[in-house]
Amino acid sequence: MPANKSGPVPRKKKGRRGRLVAITVVLLLVAGIGFGAFWGVSTVRASFPQTTGSLKLPGLADPVDVVRDANGIPQIYADTDEDLFRAQGYVQAQDRFWEMDVRRHMTAGRLSEMFGKSQVKTDEFLRTLGWHRVAQQEYDTKLSPSTKKYLQAYSAGVNAYLKDHEGSALSLEYAALDFENDYKPEKWTPADSVAWLKAMAWDLRGNMQEEIDRSLMTSRFGQQQINELYPAYPYKRNKPIVDGGAVDPATKKFTPKGSANATPAGGAVTGLRSQLSSLSKTVNEVPALLGPNGNGIGSNSWVVSGAHTTTGKPLLANDPHLAPQMPSLWYQMGLHCRNTGPKCGYDVSGFTFSGMPGVVIGHNQDISWGMTNLGADVTDLYLEKVNADGYLYDNRQRPFRTRKETIKVAGGESHQITVRATNNGPIVSDRDDELGNVGKEAPVGNAAPDRGDGYAVSLRWTALDPGRSMDAVFELNRAHDWTGFRKAAAHFEVPSQNLVYADTKGNIGYQAPGRIPVRGKGDGHFDGTYPAPGWDPRYQWKSYIPQAALPYEYNPERGYIVTANQAVTDEKYPYLITKDWGYGSRSQRINDLIESKIKDGGKVSTDDMQAFQKDNSSEIARLLTPYLTKIDIKDKYVRDAQQLLEGWDFTQEPDSAAAAYFNAVWRNTLKLAFGNKMPKELRPEGQCLTVRPADETGPADENDTYVRECGERAGDTAQPDGGDRWYEVVRTILDDPGNAWWKTEDRPGRPGDKNRDQLLAHAMKDARYELTSKLGKNIDNWTWGRLHQMFLKNQTLGTDGPGMLQGLFNRGPWNLGGGEAAVDATGWNAAGGYKVTWVPSMRMVVNLADLDKSRWINLTGASGHAYEAHYYDQTDKWAKGELLPWAYSEDAVKKAGKDTLTLSP
Repeated sequence: MPANKSGPVPRKKKGRRGRLVAITVVLLLVAGIGFGAFWGVSTVRASFPQTTGSLKLPGLADPVDVVRDANGIPQIYADTDEDLFRAQGYVQAQDRFWEMDVRRHMTAGRLSEMFGKSQVKTDEFLRTLGWHRVAQQEYDTKLSPSTKKYLQAYSAGVNAYLKDHEGSALSLEYAALDFENDYKPEKWTPADSVAWLKAMAWDLRGNMQEEIDRSLMTSRFGQQQINELYPAYPYKRNKPIVDGGAVDPATKKFTPKGSANATPAGGAVTGLRSQLSSLSKTVNEVPALLGPNGNGIGSNSWVVSGAHTTTGKPLLANDPHLAPQMPSLWYQMGLHCRNTGPKCGYDVSGFTFSGMPGVVIGHNQDISWGMTNLGADVTDLYLEKVNADGYLYDNRQRPFRTRKETIKVAGGESHQITVRATNNGPIVSDRDDELGNVGKEAPVGNAAPDRGDGYAVSLRWTALDPGRSMDAVFELNRAHDWTGFRKAAAHFEVPSQNLVYADTKGNIGYQAPGRIPVRGKGDGHFDGTYPAPGWDPRYQWKSYIPQAALPYEYNPERGYIVTANQAVTDEKYPYLITKDWGYGSRSQRINDLIESKIKDGGKVSTDDMQAFQKDNSSEIARLLTPYLTKIDIKDKYVRDAQQLLEGWDFTQEPDSAAAAYFNAVWRNTLKLAFGNKMPKELRPEGQCLTVRPADETGPADENDTYVRECGERAGDTAQPDGGDRWYEVVRTILDDPGNAWWKTEDRPGRPGDKNRDQLLAHAMKDARYELTSKLGKNIDNWTWGRLHQMFLKNQTLGTDGPGMLQGLFNRGPWNLGGGEAAVDATGWNAAGGYKVTWVPSMRMVVNLADLDKSRWINLTGASGHAYEAHYYDQTDKWAKGELLPWAYSEDAVKKAGKDTLTLSP
């Protein structure tokens, strides 16, 4: 891969004095231009962590060593479990406390305390959901005594750091925040850690956005058209995760490759549609810590058994796809007991979340595991008939469950809200003035009460019930075999994640965990694809899929397992997991790559696993390009661009002109065929069109009335997003050149496109002129990377702070290859533009034959402190597809170690 020439260029090493002078100049400029005060070098460096020598950490039973390698990645060595997690809290606070502090205020609906009145609306919605309340309930009533001890120890470690650090000594962001208010961080609590799982569950909540989008589409499309935009999963072409298997109707137990017959659940609720524009806006304003929610975001993981590897033992790969941000959501770390036993039971290394103890993805001395989003449908929106006193359910008026919430506002007065809830969950439509009319126009096909001023909307969501997912994290960390792994998976209730497994004995496996609802069938088949009538008991959740019935595989005959957000099982599985799977483009490509390597007795190496992660082949290009190259283009200016596609191998390297042009054609094809026909609530902000009102049909003439409509959806969540659902949509009509979707609207004096080839020619022309404006007239200078750039932004001051302040914390751009629904999933939204909206947020390849030969990399670096050496020292390597050595054994860690800090009682 050619060197990345547009991202930050690694500077030659200078002396310490030279670096400090450069920083001083930057800060002087900032002080003079923006803030009227001088941040000196001491302010910048005040929060840099101490990594050598010794420090006191009260509460330790024995000394703890923290060994950091050349990338600042810490490995902690302790003699008791409590010491280990106390030290983890201290060390993560050293590197990432700003990130931790903002995250806990977000999960608690308290962002206004830090950032003022601009966050009040967001806080109101988050208080209505009540993540932190549920987290506290989990801690109080659900979690095991050992988990509570670990959370307490972790909190004590964080608070020990806070006791000796404040203001700029915590992070440069606090120095900036002092310009606005006198905010001071409060003590960390165990519920602050548990609540992070709620934020993770929100961003991975399944099909709630699709449920809203389908409802919004009813203003422009009929039911058949909407069905065409959400085609069935292509089981014959893209393999599900589990190959066969069935649930025994009597025991409710899943058996891989079983033969029991079962009837699939599902079916749409007909006629139940609503205008959910306001709710959609409110949902999209909630900070998405993991990335844009929807079909595109996901992850890759796969495991290959030793029968097919060069090592003779399994190889396991994982790369979760999350929003690019500064710092990365992940924090690499090792947690080691010097002597494992009853007092200290952990020897685990991997990727953690700052603010939460334990390791989320990684390996211990016996097993390794990876995660991808299962995509289970665990949310339902319910229409509610309400009045001032309560809501209707089963022909009776019921009182709301209510609570008061006080929101404190930095620089302003506190105010109080009342949260109302029905038996289905909190009424989310209360959180926006416009939401009082949600459902006002909703036609309802079944028996419905008088709507009065309209229906309210409530949310049923598994994450709003207390669970044991925090127990599962620690159980995974200390599991030693398949049995222990599955026991841990049973407690990983929310969010539902595909879990892949490998062990040092040579076994591989897969488990689908999670609390997944079993729905009532309503007046036909209630499948969660549209909002349901909350007043009707037939639409209630009846139970959850039994743990024993959840799909799994153990040492499958084919010798490998791939999970990449595709369907988990085939159509015969008797329970409804979701109707909105990812469509399997990435997963099938990974299957094909593995199969091509192991056919005729070939073996997969660690290098192969790493190369697979960087595969950037485009499935939609392979499908669509043959049609594009056959179109007779008369305009030489457009023909020159068309010729880029002739002989192209469909790879999306950052220096590829063909990839740039094809993706522009794909974007414009979607815009013409589908995007311009979408309701304004789904089109991107700033895209304004002159359209006929939805109720005007037939050929255009001079008597038509046109209205100006502007899109209302954020660019990274607008439709059509261009993901592999849209691959399927286009695939179904490609050989039907007269299909109605290929036709665009006639205008007086300007006829629209009449068929497929006219529309594709139109898209190629528009793409040529679009890239001319963005990349220049000379196609020899076009590259996909110049169009497809990644920016790393601090998620608070780097996005909404003053421009000069953003420059202190943000980094980029990087010119990237890869693309939407490629294995190297540098996602972009075709409706919104070409910027990178999610990425492989980390990559790892675990070698179960020799754990010290495993490899890993983070998107940014260990540090959350701007200008610290490890702020983004892994990013250039990440962009090139490189991985770092992953030392695990004590000898390997010592050999790789650069700094050692001793924490003493």
